[in-house]
Amino acid sequence: MMRLSVPLRKAAIVIGATLLASPVLAAEDEIIRLATTTSTYNSGLLDELLPQFQADHPYRVQVIAVGTGKALRMGQDGDADLVMIHAPAAEKEFVEAGYGVEPHGVMYNDFVIVGPENDPADIEGLENATEAFQRIADSDALFVSRGDDSGTHKKELALWQSSDIEPGFEGYRAVGQGMGKVLQMASELQAYTLTDRGTWLAMQDKLDLSLLMQGDERLFNPYQVILVNPERYDDLNTDGARALAEWLISEEGQQAIGAFRLEGEALFHASAGEKVSPQKAVSGGGSQ
Repeated sequence: MMRLSVPLRKAAIVIGATLLASPVLAAEDEIIRLATTTSTYNSGLLDELLPQFQADHPYRVQVIAVGTGKALRMGQDGDADLVMIHAPAAEKEFVEAGYGVEPHGVMYNDFVIVGPENDPADIEGLENATEAFQRIADSDALFVSRGDDSGTHKKELALWQSSDIEPGFEGYRAVGQGMGKVLQMASELQAYTLTDRGTWLAMQDKLDLSLLMQGDERLFNPYQVILVNPERYDDLNTDGARALAEWLISEEGQQAIGAFRLEGEALFHASAGEKVSPQKAVSGGGSQ
């Protein structure tokens, strides 16, 4: 496959990316390209964390907020220096195929199902996500799917599969959008959707939706940070990527993640160095 030259590739990546940096970069500052999920960006977490990292390091972080599938493809193509994502099976394949190195668990939250307050599928109070999805399909209620190969989309598809339901019923809408846009669309359409808790908490006051189903251990949502393998590409900023990854799992970084709150509620739970069970996670345990 023909690859773009280094300058062209880097120029292409800048399009649509968000650069969390001061208006003018110091000459010695180097760019770290972080491909990550829309949930870490839409929730406001990175706006909180990255200035703290940049204050003590000679780097500026270019955030490319996309779905997990696209983030992994960017890493596979050498178009990112590291990835921070939430799709364990896909992450495992990425590392085992030799595209990623030095994976570290960073944090977790969980997925929740939100929908219209009148709850036409009658899922409120259920403790089983599979049953909730079955009721949504059986009632032919509107359901907005990200449809973008993100970690959230992968989780949603796994839940449909476990429900023995093909996600093609009349009310199903796959829109190919990030989490924030999907929540806005679900609110406008009065539809159900699956969302990570962090983005929901950050946006709930602007939405005409209710949190209807939570707590099933199948909704556990862990995040990892993985360096792109420097042996595959010679233009990666591996030193910068490693510095960012190590800061995220350091005591300082973990405290910053745990301290990030909205209206007093933690959006993510720091978990570096821990083996957090889904049961513990969805019951509110783990690091704060």
